[in-house]
Amino acid sequence: MESVAHPYLGVFILFVLTFSAFILTMLISAWVGNRLAVRDDLKLKLSIYECGPETSLQPNRITTQFYLFALLFILFDVEIIFMFPWAVSFNELVALGYGWFAFVAMVIFLFILTVGFVYEWKKGALQWHSIK
Repeated sequence: MESVAHPYLGVFILFVLTFSAFILTMLISAWVGNRLAVRDDLKLKLSIYECGPETSLQPNRITTQFYLFALLFILFDVEIIFMFPWAVSFNELVALGYGWFAFVAMVIFLFILTVGFVYEWKKGALQWHSIK
């Protein structure tokens, strides 16, 4: 009786070999790093570099406005990502008789996103406020 190998056996073997090589590389680099590391805890090493001031913890200067702006960018970027598959498959949907349904669905989708965009615009979320 003939034995047939699974079609993904090669991929599995490569995965195991790659994972093993990764673990082996990490272990060797940790061992070499421990052997070659210079452990001089000198006061000169911990002193202030050149003649700068002592470092102190400074407050976070990034406002929540940045995060809101980034979140809105991702939201409207995802809108475009959803429009590409619709545009590519629209001719097939028309051929199947779902052309108007697909068109109306996209118009509703764009209307909801436009309402959200106008709402954010009126609330001032798209205005960049300077930090003072």
